[in-house]
Amino acid sequence: MQEVGRDIAGREVPSRGGRLRLLCPQAKYLAQIIVMSMQVVGRAFARALRQEFAASKAAADARGRAGHQSAAASNLSGLSLQEAQQILNISKLNPEDIQKNYEHLFKVNDKSVGGSFYLQSKVVRAKERLDEELKIQAQEERERDQAPRT
Repeated sequence: MQEVGRDIAGREVPSRGGRLRLLCPQAKYLAQIIVMSMQVVGRAFARALRQEFAASKAAADARGRAGHQSAAASNLSGLSLQEAQQILNISKLNPEDIQKNYEHLFKVNDKSVGGSFYLQSKVVRAKERLDEELKIQAQEERERDQAPRT
């Protein structure tokens, strides 16, 4: 026996089947579950983003003035401290090692011996960046030593 339903005008019409009637409430609940899940994930993402922003700001504040000076030096030379250390193959900032590696790489990359002017200029910029970082560190040490002790 075929099920009968009613149309908008109230007339009896044959039903399309019982499955469709069961599927609609299930689809409604499924859609509600999906929407609620997305809200939960969205809130968690927003909370994580706020925490990351706060942690980043705290880390930047902790670096203090030295971080600003170092960032300014990076902007002037076009190289970060890490890039300059990699170019001159320096792990720790030691003026003697910097000078020794600089002289070697500058001579090796001289255009008259078949070197590259581009690489030579990178070596010069790296040395300038590391020298600037050494100045910043020396200035910080002087300020620390001159700070009144209470």
